[in-house]
Amino acid sequence: MRLSKMHLKTLREVPNEAEIASHILLLRTGMIRKLVSGVYGFMPLGYRSIRKIEEIIRQEMDAKGAQEIHMSAVQPAELWMESGRWFKYGPELWRLKDRNGRDFCLGPTHEEIFTDIVRSEVNSYRQLPLNLYQIQTKYRDEARPRFGLMRSREFIMKDAYSFDKTFEELDKSYEDMYDAYERVFTRCGLTFRPVEADTGAIGGSNSHEFTALSEVGESEIAYCETCSMAATTEKALCIDAPASNEAELPLETVHTPGTKTIEDVANFLELDKTQTMKALLFVTYDDEQNENGYVAAFVRGDRELNMIKLVNALNIPEHAIAFADEAKMGAETGCVGGFTGPVGIHDCTIVVDSELPGLKNLCAGACKEDHHMLHVNYGRDYKADIIADLKLLKEGDPCPVCGAPVKHARGIEVGQVFKLGTKYSEAMGAYYKDENMEDQLVVMGCYGIGVTRTLAAVVEQHHDENGIIWPMSVAPYHAIVTIVNTGDEVQEKTAEEIYQRLLGAGVEVLLDDRKERPGVKFKDADLLGIPIRIIVGRGAADGIVEYKLRRDADKEERSMEDAINKTIQTVMQEK
Repeated sequence: MRLSKMHLKTLREVPNEAEIASHILLLRTGMIRKLVSGVYGFMPLGYRSIRKIEEIIRQEMDAKGAQEIHMSAVQPAELWMESGRWFKYGPELWRLKDRNGRDFCLGPTHEEIFTDIVRSEVNSYRQLPLNLYQIQTKYRDEARPRFGLMRSREFIMKDAYSFDKTFEELDKSYEDMYDAYERVFTRCGLTFRPVEADTGAIGGSNSHEFTALSEVGESEIAYCETCSMAATTEKALCIDAPASNEAELPLETVHTPGTKTIEDVANFLELDKTQTMKALLFVTYDDEQNENGYVAAFVRGDRELNMIKLVNALNIPEHAIAFADEAKMGAETGCVGGFTGPVGIHDCTIVVDSELPGLKNLCAGACKEDHHMLHVNYGRDYKADIIADLKLLKEGDPCPVCGAPVKHARGIEVGQVFKLGTKYSEAMGAYYKDENMEDQLVVMGCYGIGVTRTLAAVVEQHHDENGIIWPMSVAPYHAIVTIVNTGDEVQEKTAEEIYQRLLGAGVEVLLDDRKERPGVKFKDADLLGIPIRIIVGRGAADGIVEYKLRRDADKEERSMEDAINKTIQTVMQEK
């Protein structure tokens, strides 16, 4: 492609709205174009890289026996009501009505649609196992879209769904997809880590998230270098403190003026924070977003509450809980903001972290302004409606598998795999006839890759102060031939020959034949990040050109023949 003919608009200045490298560079290179907040289109170079990622995904999915189809993004509400997710999915589900008032949604995912296909068209064990996938535009009505393609309202995703006869066969399908995902992200040039993850709104029993390591990622993972433990902090289990065998002391209420925080009360009473208990107060909502009841969650004073663990313990979706109005909740339950403890509160669900029942003589709020209780003990002084691990696994905490200190890292979620089991087949009646002609529930898995998010993750991991540094496999073009002086006949002729011969060898190549200053061309070449650059300048008269890899600082002089051969060899090795 000749740059003089390409629709290309690069930006010298950083767009005001862009905060992270991928957003900045994809806008500056003109690869994406913002329509409205959270909605982007793809321009020629950006769309070429998107298609490269899609093709890698297709190759790896097809190699595992998956079959590609394409379903509509517009989904009827009836199917989501069958599965129970029409209300449970929450406000991110983009709902709409047609002119006749019938409810639809723009699909963020397609479990219901694919389950409907199988229950309608698969009836015998002989038709299983089956894996169907699509690469399609998805929609999520984000409240606060941010970071460009990282958290957008419209995005491209590959979603696959496996259908098996047994849970043992599901294990095999899951392993196949896990392996395919490792190959996809490796081929895309990503440094990534598969970690155990929460199943969220998708549901199911087990899940792994594929996280591209990046400091700007919204996913936080905990991992152990001593053993193989790795999980998102939402999912990671915590080890409870050892149970205490000390004697239970008499309950005592003490005056603690102005001590609304754990730090304050611990200092005031000269206690370690591990000897305290803190309360967090919430209100829950039903499917119609009406207040459904209050929740008081308790963890040890030095711990952080893991909200995902709390909603899982309550068996409610994430959107169905919020921090409570303390005054309003206090009038109904007896709690007091900043001074709430588990003794004496009523008319609310009490959720207690799993390590608290084993601890003795803790300090907790007295449900009375400026007062706390000492020597609070589980069983004698209070009881819980639910006991569950509510703790956030922090860096340095003991690994739940081997006990070594865990480390934290941030990353970008680029893919996730789920064992759904019979969650959707049972809700929607997806059965098959076994060898004895008896009905059995289809066993399902689902597997997603964020195509547009993968593009952003690649840029986050592959850039410098001058622009993008594309891995060959997903670069919009493999090489760029830059003419230093487009008015020089020898340079133009040499560049044209290199261009044509590379095209003939199957190299995807750009020819920068624009009538621009050399500095502009070099800056654009760095910004666009094409992996190989051949610069045709004054040395062309002697058959010499400059050859440079975008990832390297140095360039070298080569003969035209050497430059062509080296380019072909490098592209074939790396693409």
